[in-house]
Amino acid sequence: MVTIPPHLAENLRAWHGEEGDAWLARLPVLVAEVSERWGVEVGEPFADGGAVSWVAPAVTANGTRAVVKLFLVGLENAGEPDALRHYDGRGAVRMLAGEPGALLLERLSPGTPLWDVEDDDAACLVAAGLLRQLWQPPATDHPFRALADDAAGWAVTIEALWRRLGQPFERRLVDEARAAATDLGRSQGEPVVLHQDLHGGNVLRAGRAPWLAIDPKPVVGEREFDLASLIRDRRWAIEERIVRRRLDLLSAELGLDRERMRRWALLHALAWGVDETGAWPEMVACARWLAQL
Repeated sequence: MVTIPPHLAENLRAWHGEEGDAWLARLPVLVAEVSERWGVEVGEPFADGGAVSWVAPAVTANGTRAVVKLFLVGLENAGEPDALRHYDGRGAVRMLAGEPGALLLERLSPGTPLWDVEDDDAACLVAAGLLRQLWQPPATDHPFRALADDAAGWAVTIEALWRRLGQPFERRLVDEARAAATDLGRSQGEPVVLHQDLHGGNVLRAGRAPWLAIDPKPVVGEREFDLASLIRDRRWAIEERIVRRRLDLLSAELGLDRERMRRWALLHALAWGVDETGAWPEMVACARWLAQL
């Protein structure tokens, strides 16, 4: 018997429909398979585990405390094992074993999220320090998608979804997103492996380092893009003044082009905030503030 956290079942069914239901039905077999293959004893899942992944504590045959993470492979998370191999524990959780849809990770202790740091400036500086460690050039034969290609795709899908959903927000945001995808995608700085989803929920307190990143959604592109998720981080009710402050603080701290950060963040907010089910009001609001800035 495998426990399925209610939020996981709800999210998978909402975002993946029948495919999500089918994966949930296979989950007991998947847990048994990785337990045997990796020689680990798997416990009950963390109640507050991943939004769309099954995450549970585990113990290896030699007594090492670990974590098993199982997930339905999609475009965004397919590269997570490769990203963790690339990081090799530098600024990120260390992967002990991994394959598409299944990871055995070191257990981070105490594992509390950066969201618990109430000072937003201090939290942003912690995240900036991790990004400095994560931003390394890819190998020549790397497996990661190119940011420019993703951006070009977003430019098309954002407008198509906007029309299909009955134009749920102003046309100006669609135009700004398309322009950003075109202008920024073809004029990038030094390419590095980007995390893409670094926010306070994906930075945890650890033992071998004060903080470590988890859950990368890797692409290769310029550094300015990688602040998009942090700029709109929603640990608290997001406000325009917070978005502005993060833009100012992070661009200065990391020596990055603030305007490129702003435009990437606007594009990414709509790329991740508009899908077949609708447009997330918080993401659209963030894109609107970024357009005004």
